[in-house]
Amino acid sequence: MTDLAYLEYLEGFLTESRKAKFLKVLATRTNHFTVAIEDVYQLHNTSAVMRSCEVFGIQQLNVIEEKFGKRIDKEIAMGAQKWVDVNRFESISDCVAQLKEKGYRIIATTPHEDDCLLDDFDISKPAALFFGTERHGLSPEVLEQADGFLKIPMVGFTESLNISVSAAIIIQNLMGSLHKSNLHWQLTEEEILEKRLDWARKSIKDIKRIEARYFEERFPD
Repeated sequence: MTDLAYLEYLEGFLTESRKAKFLKVLATRTNHFTVAIEDVYQLHNTSAVMRSCEVFGIQQLNVIEEKFGKRIDKEIAMGAQKWVDVNRFESISDCVAQLKEKGYRIIATTPHEDDCLLDDFDISKPAALFFGTERHGLSPEVLEQADGFLKIPMVGFTESLNISVSAAIIIQNLMGSLHKSNLHWQLTEEEILEKRLDWARKSIKDIKRIEARYFEERFPD
């Protein structure tokens, strides 16, 4: 449970417009969909996908890093790393298992004999949207464990899109459909409180000193 007294204390350091902005953004955030990217080699692609998640309202980004580095290109992410929760995994199996345990369908974004076109995708159930590497796409392990397959309809000669472009198109489309639906896709009250606290901490300079002073005053020796 979020410490409401602590939240109120920290939000006292924020402007009213800042607090109002937090509430406005959180009203459009969701955990109904989440995104997972598998061993993306080009760092700017990971950062660009994160930016798309932030812009269109997906709160959780899952990054599988079995092969490549563990960095985020802050210039490309444009600050999105402050507002999106990044869950890091060292193996595909751990990521898939955890997402399934949370109730997500594993959806591989790749052409497949059982694939579904973007406009026909069933948004009613929570889904984890998996995106693969630039050159080889998703691994056989993800494809074998997938509950469904999703593709973007294309009519040109080119058979694929860059991962960051694909992610932006799919996220924007599905979030638009979600907003028009009658589904309860918004964050819970507790999730909103948790993010208000997290974002307040990330917005305050010298947060460690301020936190120390708060806890010294509240729990004196």
